[in-house]
Amino acid sequence: MTYEELLTSAENEGVDVIYHKFNSDRIKGLYCDGTIAINENIQTTVEKSCVLAEELGHHQTAVGNIIDQSEVQNRKQERLGRILAYNKLIGLHGIVSAYKAGCRNSYDVATYLDVTEDFLQEALSCYKQKYGIYTKLDNYVIYFEPTISVLELI
Repeated sequence: MTYEELLTSAENEGVDVIYHKFNSDRIKGLYCDGTIAINENIQTTVEKSCVLAEELGHHQTAVGNIIDQSEVQNRKQERLGRILAYNKLIGLHGIVSAYKAGCRNSYDVATYLDVTEDFLQEALSCYKQKYGIYTKLDNYVIYFEPTISVLELI
């Protein structure tokens, strides 16, 4: 999804998206009561897309204040919001689509899917935790280790 499509999705869900100067550049975005604040210092639309997708995931799943990550329940909610973002912007189908488009390394896949390389690596790590070192999708085997690769079954 493009950044514009994510903004439209937020609007359709009744979520306001604002840009805010946070005291720390470590804070990329926050969701609270129907509003997503994105750090105004983020320079690229690609990174804004990753942040917005995650915060939309929190809108759909989080209950209460989950900022205190020392709480197990808050960490679970944080992870769930991220998983929704990974699936929305990447997903197994996206990985196969990137392979079909000729992408053969992480940089190419991230560029093709319009996500940051860090976001892609986090997603692949999450998928590896869920599926193991590989998984099968239709006529394809997607490997998460040692690097991302796709094998088409004949």
